[in-house]
Amino acid sequence: MQASPSTSPTTIDAPALRARIVQQRSRYLSPSLTTFPIYPDDPMILVKGEGQYVFDETGKRYLDCTAQNVCISLGFAHAVTLKMVSEQMQKMQHCTTLFYNDQPARYAEELVGRLPPEVDWVIHLVNSGAEAIDLAYAMARAHTGSYEMVSLRNAYHGLHFGAAGSTAFSPCRTPVAANQGFVHAIHPDQYKGVFGPGVQPYLDELKRTIFSSTSGHVAGMVIEPIQGFGGVVPMPPGYMRGAFEIVREAGGVCISDEVQTGFGRMGSHYWGFDANEALPDIIVMGKGMGNGFPIAGVACRRDIAESFSNVRFFNTFGSNPVTVAAARSVLRCIDDEGLQENAARCGERLITGLNRLKDRHSLIGDIRGTGLILGIELVRDRKTREPAVEEGNRIQQHLRRSGFITVKGSATRNVFRINPAMCINFDDVDGLLDAFDQALATV
Repeated sequence: MQASPSTSPTTIDAPALRARIVQQRSRYLSPSLTTFPIYPDDPMILVKGEGQYVFDETGKRYLDCTAQNVCISLGFAHAVTLKMVSEQMQKMQHCTTLFYNDQPARYAEELVGRLPPEVDWVIHLVNSGAEAIDLAYAMARAHTGSYEMVSLRNAYHGLHFGAAGSTAFSPCRTPVAANQGFVHAIHPDQYKGVFGPGVQPYLDELKRTIFSSTSGHVAGMVIEPIQGFGGVVPMPPGYMRGAFEIVREAGGVCISDEVQTGFGRMGSHYWGFDANEALPDIIVMGKGMGNGFPIAGVACRRDIAESFSNVRFFNTFGSNPVTVAAARSVLRCIDDEGLQENAARCGERLITGLNRLKDRHSLIGDIRGTGLILGIELVRDRKTREPAVEEGNRIQQHLRRSGFITVKGSATRNVFRINPAMCINFDDVDGLLDAFDQALATV
């Protein structure tokens, strides 16, 4: 089974449209936009989104297994999002935080209601996950009076200033000094980590990192409950909680980067830190938070926010009421439509099917993740775990021809990241599994 083409005939000159868009992008948009390619030699032109699907300029329909970089949670053109955004647009399209507006305050109350009740949380809304990460670091430093931050190798927290300092991939670092004061501890990769499987060796290494590479007093540590761009590497049970204990002993605050794992996408839990039985001091969120609208946020303990309130900090478009309306629609529909439960069911079906494929296809080395944040690592040899990069490229092209858009992550670009919108169904899952099976057999 594969995603079927659009039933409505295209009325545009598709080749001419494609040529114009490619020419305009090449001429007028920055070449830096090509640094994260999916189909570098044959770019895809997308003109429409509907539910979990997107359509290209010819009218062909695809299941978008990327959710547009994990930003589409409810689905494209979701009726509730459109209604709430439209209603707010007709009232007021922008209101800065110099003034009060009902949308940000109502959203903050609703969002706090979905966070651990034992903490007095407050919310600061911004425009992107990287911006929220930078704000979280500034808050941690202001609150603790310390400067040095710890992040994990293989981590991706964004490419702006402080965010770039905590991101641990050389291709993501420019030859210009990023925000200083970051050290990187070895991440607890259970498939190919330097200490093998287990948790304690990685916690011991974190202690050594703080002792040897910092003053011993840190501002904080940031952890992705599942490392996304790094190849969908989940934190093993006990690591996140243990790491937070070590960081607090060193005087730091603990930051959970929920930009990709938050808002029910994991299926089993609403937040990644909950799945790890760890309580953070600061939570960073974004991407699917607005169902494609540009909004992100920081939730933190009130006392941390108060430590940051003696300096001026302002976002021109932070708390924009239209994007906040979109974010409110996400909270409402995850509950009303049972999307977290759907993510759990569809994720379980995907994992079961992928494990069957693994039994038949030796290219699949590892399957990991939960809900609708899954990774499939391709290897040429299961013992040496040599990355199957070129084979993955051919599989990706086969999937595209079959009607499925996929993206590969990890430093070696051999891990398929499966992160569709949370509204997918079993037919989508079965179609993707069939297409993977055919592609693996062909390669």
